[in-house]
Amino acid sequence: MTQVLKIDIHKNVAFVLLNRPEVHNAFNDELVRQVTDAFNELSQRDEVRVIVLCANGKSFCAGADLNWMKRTIQYTHEENLTDAQAIGRMYLAIAKSPKPVIARVHGAALGGGAGLVAACDIGVAVESVQFGFTEVKLGIIPAIIAPFVIARIGPGLAREFFITGERFLAPVAMSIGLIQHVVSHELALDALIDSKISQILTSAPGAVAAAKELVFGVSSRTLEKSIDFAAEAIALARAGAEGQAGMQAFLERQRPPWIEKTEKPEKFNGK
Repeated sequence: MTQVLKIDIHKNVAFVLLNRPEVHNAFNDELVRQVTDAFNELSQRDEVRVIVLCANGKSFCAGADLNWMKRTIQYTHEENLTDAQAIGRMYLAIAKSPKPVIARVHGAALGGGAGLVAACDIGVAVESVQFGFTEVKLGIIPAIIAPFVIARIGPGLAREFFITGERFLAPVAMSIGLIQHVVSHELALDALIDSKISQILTSAPGAVAAAKELVFGVSSRTLEKSIDFAAEAIALARAGAEGQAGMQAFLERQRPPWIEKTEKPEKFNGK
């Protein structure tokens, strides 16, 4: 049986490779389960400092597998609910991972595939990539991915793109905030990702995880309550081991301890 997901760890970087190229990496229940388990496990591994979500074949991810969707036609309400909740756990495992997650996007990212990109922290795509929230073309809606996509592009743009279901290229995806970076070809894609990894590896791992949680915490609170949340967060960070070591190293013009333990990763070709 084909291995639908491959995980490879080089130094401090974990590469999670979607491996269903024959169906453009469309996900089914098995792939959903394996992606969820992979991110939950990698999130607990101290040696992993960055996760790169990538894909084998011509496309990043074409959304849900057609054969899987055929089965759901016969599902009861309870079965559909259970199925949708499992998909939601996959996106949450990616978004809430304490590790920075970079999406390496090529080919196409449609429907749930675009949702995968939205769940990641940093999205980097080749300029020819096609994106789209195409669910309405099938008579359904981009429901489970909505919280992650709306957090990225806002409700106004979501109303347009969710309703039209139109496809759009990577430069448009960047202009609306779905991704942060667009490059001209795949070699440039890897070079840019390497530069982001290098920057992350010079940052304190605990502080990186706390910074991710800070974004979620502030964005989900009122302005007044976000100040209290942020004040508590910085108080904890300053008194923590990393904060103490980092500030001391800065004052003494020394390298902080987490930099000395990192090495540049090798590239992963998914084979």
